[in-house]
Amino acid sequence: MSAFFQKMKGGSQSPPGVGFSEIAWSWLGAFLGIIPVALLHYHFFSDGDLVFLIGSFGASAVLIYGAVRSPLAQPRNLVGGHVISAVIGVAAWQMLGSAPWLAAAFAVATAIAAMHATKTLHPPGGATALIAVIGSEKIHRLGFLYVFFPVLTGVIIMLIVALVVNNIAESRKYPEFWW
Repeated sequence: MSAFFQKMKGGSQSPPGVGFSEIAWSWLGAFLGIIPVALLHYHFFSDGDLVFLIGSFGASAVLIYGAVRSPLAQPRNLVGGHVISAVIGVAAWQMLGSAPWLAAAFAVATAIAAMHATKTLHPPGGATALIAVIGSEKIHRLGFLYVFFPVLTGVIIMLIVALVVNNIAESRKYPEFWW
């Protein structure tokens, strides 16, 4: 039992901080990556049934603009993690929607397992699956269209911005790998 609690002490050192240049490039990437998705959402789709901006995009922005070398931030993980999780989230809602507490847990747990199995682990994917379950009626009405709009389309826009912004800076390179 003491070994169990010993693990909670940690043991590694905290990673070093980043310089001002890295902070500035992260900010610029996130700003430029979220802007086109938000513009589409608020100026073109706000009156219709489509949703274009979902919360998990903010978490993806942290990874693809703020932690560009992380394996979790690479294109395979970004695109695959969101798409797989979106499919699972919609399926969970459609199968278990009468018990949303069960659908929510099933969607997130299954999304993590599927992302592990496909080498597409991307933490915001768990939120994408959860949003498909706990989202508004507008999200639920999309059905599997949710996978393409907003998820895939938004992720592709953010990926294009990441490829441009992260490779302008001499100190950055993105991606580390594609597949």
